[in-house]
Amino acid sequence: MKKLLETIARLIRAPGWSGFSLGLLPLFMLAHFGHHTVNALAVPLLPMIREDFGLDYTRAGLLVAALTVPYGLSQFPAGWLADRLGPRLLLTVGISGVAAAGLLAGLAPGYPLLFLALVAMGIAGGGYHPAAPPLIAAVVEPQNRGRAMGLHMVGGSAPFFLAPLMAVALAAAWGWRGTFIALALPTILFGVVFHLLLGRHLSAKAAGEGAGPSSPQTEAASPGAARRIAPFIVLSTVTHSVTYCVIAFIPLYMVDRFGLGKEAAAAFIALFYSAGLWASLLGGVLADRFGSVAVVLAVCLLTGPAIYLLNVIPTAFGVGCLLFVLGGCNYVRTPVSETYLVAGTTERNRSTVLGVYYFATYEGGGVLTPLMGLLMDRLGFAASFTLAAALLLAVSLVCGVWLRRGARH
Repeated sequence: MKKLLETIARLIRAPGWSGFSLGLLPLFMLAHFGHHTVNALAVPLLPMIREDFGLDYTRAGLLVAALTVPYGLSQFPAGWLADRLGPRLLLTVGISGVAAAGLLAGLAPGYPLLFLALVAMGIAGGGYHPAAPPLIAAVVEPQNRGRAMGLHMVGGSAPFFLAPLMAVALAAAWGWRGTFIALALPTILFGVVFHLLLGRHLSAKAAGEGAGPSSPQTEAASPGAARRIAPFIVLSTVTHSVTYCVIAFIPLYMVDRFGLGKEAAAAFIALFYSAGLWASLLGGVLADRFGSVAVVLAVCLLTGPAIYLLNVIPTAFGVGCLLFVLGGCNYVRTPVSETYLVAGTTERNRSTVLGVYYFATYEGGGVLTPLMGLLMDRLGFAASFTLAAALLLAVSLVCGVWLRRGARH
């Protein structure tokens, strides 16, 4: 952890980082942290909620779906709204709105109102990801956007580790309701304060730079990048969706193949998500140096063979190492994809394109996961992992050729 912090400090002191952008980046990291901390509480608190309301597995599962399905579906319309109402407003809804819904969840007296509060949380949260990258692009120099997106992603990765721990600790003292309330209230306040600070900083920068060609208000998309938006989105979202549906079955795979206990098998998922604490920043740095297309294509080409190797690795320890690699590929790809989509779009449609990207990212995994389960029921783990790896390799090669052709026109 000490080396990671030293690396982050060294990178953000790199030439070209203005004090202005440096001052806002920690706030963007906190914003991403708050957004995911509140909407990550439902799953770790589910056993207590189930006991309190006497839920069966179906109604418990519906609570999770009440959050995740609207969250994915709202990405595109929220991105469209961000381009028309301004990304700052949608970002604030993605922070304070999510937290307000979390507060309502903590105050809900029964199952129906809790269900509606989680639906509201999913809808409010859909605006965060389409709105955040354009705002980061507006306050960071273009040559440093990759590492800025990486730092932002680090802030959003941490809650997937800390939210369960915080939920357990707070729920032991205040119950599941108190946990929602205790974490929602400061997040609401932070969202409002950040909205005001961000508006002040953007106004100050606009006044200082004027309406020149390099200002965020008039920044044009890179023509080469614009032609390659479609294959790039296909490549990145398909890779994410296939990886997501494979990772969803890893605990069952570890139990059935290696005979691990359920608790130990579930812990293997943490190896995948731990990469978010370092790989996001690495991806941003690589993108700034080598270009987004090269980095994303490289990690997507690596992901397919890594999934296939799940069949070959003979030990649970080896599978754990492979999950760490897969997590690294996933978290390198995410901020790099955001950086590329920001560079390849104009301000008037930037959030809309990001909304399409995140809609395909979240809903693709949801659609493919039951299909992967069906394959595993019919063909077993080995054949299913092999087919997933083959699909990713084929998509990576086709999109790689497509991207190359787009670069020549």
